[in-house]
Amino acid sequence: MHELGIMVEIVRQVEAIAKQEQLTQIETLVLQIGEISPVVPYFVEQCFPAAAHGTMLENTRLDIEVLPANGRCRACGQVYNVKEHRRVCPRCAKADFELLGGREFIIKQIVAM
Repeated sequence: MHELGIMVEIVRQVEAIAKQEQLTQIETLVLQIGEISPVVPYFVEQCFPAAAHGTMLENTRLDIEVLPANGRCRACGQVYNVKEHRRVCPRCAKADFELLGGREFIIKQIVAM
């Protein structure tokens, strides 16, 4: 489970931003994670308390937004969820697509008190 190491680094980055912006407390941290990202949202949620323990984020609420794995069919141009449709275009049944999103891991928002 590499999510703990990732979350420790996220906490460090958020603390650095908070210090730079002279924030004393973070109410909410919002992360966006693509649904086919190698980072698993459930494990991120489970690791966050350990990563934040003893830091200014210890009492911070973590919100995770899962971004869809959308692709555009190269044959017909249809935009569709490649995970939901098992990589096959629902319009023309081709499995040739350009991935538009779904692998992201982004700090979307830091909400200060």
